Amino acid sequence: MAIKPRVKVPKSAKVGDTIQIKTLISHKMETGLRKDKKTGKKIPRQIINMFVAKFNGKQVFQAKMYPSISANPYIAFFLKVPEAGELDFTWTDDSGKTWSAKKKLAVS
Repeated sequence: MAIKPRVKVPKSAKVGDTIQIKTLISHKMETGLRKDKKTGKKIPRQIINMFVAKFNGKQVFQAKMYPSISANPYIAFFLKVPEAGELDFTWTDDSGKTWSAKKKLAVS
């Protein structure tokens, strides 16, 4: 299954505006606490444990996630617009696999 992050960013804003950025990624988020019904063995933990957002290469938001986070984590945060640029989002799971998305932000 291909995991495709979804990101919602306003198409444009004015310098100094505070905008809301919304992200969602589809991921099962296995906590490591459940047991396989057939074997009785614990299912290994496999969660997205880190989310980082950068604007023009500078980190503007970071979230560490733990087993209690829900499947398909939704993250929303606010950003004060300093200039036009590009937002770069990265999600990392326990195995080190990463997913990323980019969005441009224009200044009007």
